[in-house]
Amino acid sequence: MKLSIIVPVYNMAGDGKLKFCMDSLLAQRVKPFEVIAVDDCSSDDSLEILREYEKQHPDVVKVIASDINQKQGGARNLGLDAASGEWLGMIDSDDWIVPDFYEKLIRKAEVTGADVVGCDYTLVNTHTMEPGETIQNNDDSQTGVLTHSKYKSLILRPGSMVIKVYKRSVIEENQLRFPEGIFYEDNCASPIWMMHFKQFEKVNEPLYYYYQHEASTVHVVSEERCQHRMKSMELLLEEAKKRGFYESYKNELEFRFSELYLKNTLFSYMQGMQRKQMRLLKELASGMKKRFPDFEENTYYISSTDKEQKKLLHMFMKSEYRFMIYYKLLQFYRTKIRHIRN
Repeated sequence: MKLSIIVPVYNMAGDGKLKFCMDSLLAQRVKPFEVIAVDDCSSDDSLEILREYEKQHPDVVKVIASDINQKQGGARNLGLDAASGEWLGMIDSDDWIVPDFYEKLIRKAEVTGADVVGCDYTLVNTHTMEPGETIQNNDDSQTGVLTHSKYKSLILRPGSMVIKVYKRSVIEENQLRFPEGIFYEDNCASPIWMMHFKQFEKVNEPLYYYYQHEASTVHVVSEERCQHRMKSMELLLEEAKKRGFYESYKNELEFRFSELYLKNTLFSYMQGMQRKQMRLLKELASGMKKRFPDFEENTYYISSTDKEQKKLLHMFMKSEYRFMIYYKLLQFYRTKIRHIRN
């Protein structure tokens, strides 16, 4: 088997999302390949749709029905356990790809000797094969035979996992898997996985269609999801220590942790939640102080964080209460100004 494509599925039957994704996979030109669709205990008709695809394409589509909801990481792990391809790809079940997506990535790997290959993606908000805005996922400075400096860069900016194809033997030899039961599992897995590959190459084309809609994980803010983002970063540090590269890349891990665990969680929570709880803010500050009390001295943080965010984060680490009051007043002031201008 040349390729295994893993598709975690949860409640994607509506608006033709799942069918559009599956049809794009069945149109792939690389041969032979298998599509391993893992239904994560959906409550809609997703499993029935997948079973119909399996019935119509028994040589290609394999459906696994999870008895419990394990989130995307758990579903991907079930797919990994069942995969048999030389190469491994993953796709989110509300996205889709061009017919030569895997053909181009695997050809790049075979020509260069790479064991992981990526590409760019395009943002769209309708089911179309017309490209929208192109997003560069990784840059060319990260590609080639991977060195210490390139591994540093890939910890800081590992890029999306769904726009890559991976040599499955590397995954199995290093027992690479995903955190289960949480959202944002990629935040932990992506840098950990990249540390185990030897050569990374890229096709500089937007071959993956990332579908933007309101139900997408990145557009939903809740206390649970904030907790999950924090947990994914805690697991990242645990895995880095367990796998023996924490000390060699401590500065990069510190910045990545401060960026996702603290900055992204704090500001998305404050902007996206109507009812804000001091409990979560205290937990956030405490977790940061416990792991990286001096993160504000990190050279990446100093050069990459804007002045206002530095001010707000410094205030937050000094006093969650003062930060909460100041931030609410700031939001109130900015809302007033917008109304006046409009």
